[in-house]
Amino acid sequence: MSRLRRFLARLDGFTLRALLMALALAGGVTAALVVGLGLFNVSARKGHLGLTEWVLHTTFRNSVALRAGAVPPENLASPEMIALGTGHFEQACSMCHGRPGEAQNATIRAMDPVPPHISALAADWAAPELHWIIHQGAKMTGMPAWPAQREDDVWPVVAFVQAAARMGSEEYDRLSAGDARGSCAMCHGEGGVSRNPLVPRLDILSPHYIAASLRAYRDGQRDSGIMAEAASGLGESAIARISTRFPAPEESAPSPIASKGAALATRGKGAVPSCAACHGPWPERLNAGFPALSGQHAAYLQSQLKLWRDGPRGGGELAQLMHHAARDLSDAEIADLADYYAALPPARLDGSER
Repeated sequence: MSRLRRFLARLDGFTLRALLMALALAGGVTAALVVGLGLFNVSARKGHLGLTEWVLHTTFRNSVALRAGAVPPENLASPEMIALGTGHFEQACSMCHGRPGEAQNATIRAMDPVPPHISALAADWAAPELHWIIHQGAKMTGMPAWPAQREDDVWPVVAFVQAAARMGSEEYDRLSAGDARGSCAMCHGEGGVSRNPLVPRLDILSPHYIAASLRAYRDGQRDSGIMAEAASGLGESAIARISTRFPAPEESAPSPIASKGAALATRGKGAVPSCAACHGPWPERLNAGFPALSGQHAAYLQSQLKLWRDGPRGGGELAQLMHHAARDLSDAEIADLADYYAALPPARLDGSER
């Protein structure tokens, strides 16, 4: 370094400018030859030079660390989060990252860079970093961005990635529904009766509402990366078939009713209108676009009400009504409403809607 400084010190201003211009010209010519004549070998068989690989990998790690600031939810490690993330991983990610207890296929192992196996991912990244990578994707790696703007439904996949390091093939088969892999039952349960409180029951929703929701997810009108993947390939015949396949729920005894939620749901408060007028329980539905809420999971209802209140929720011909209805709800009121509806017996829609 000292020799270089002494050499530069002996150059006058004109000579130094000429040297810099010559170097810039040489660099430009080299770049033109590499790009224009195809001198850079893009073959995945050759891979990168060691220095190039170090620069790219270090840049990637530092870029993620700089931008990964999302705060994980308190229930990140819950079985419900892991189960939901497993379903999405099976449908959207397993073809590249493999499954717990199984090797990646030969074609994936021939990629450059090779996608890391799912069992090794959690050791390299913290939860906020995994969230950023899954939501944003990575250029020139084959890792796509999350197919939605919404960020909260990325966390179940983060939960699964962290759990996958200690997960065997038998547990993965159980969480990904075994023979039901790839079907609605993988996440929503047999007959649409979801046992996961983060996933809605479909048996209490009308065919009209299910079909409208699937179209909204498919067409990008309703923001969810998980459901965008599930609905992206559905045509109208498939949507019609899915929307009518769920039998009405069986009769069940009511749970104790949350009084705060009951008052808010039936009478409303200030700018918050009555929920029961549109969502029941009622003797007769006002509009096929209004989903029944009785018996729906409280955790799912809370998440949806917060999305309506905070803006990202969309889809359906009546979406603006819900943005208006939810905008003045507090977190506590949302919890009360969710508890009230979850405690009601599951809605039984009349036969004409089945």
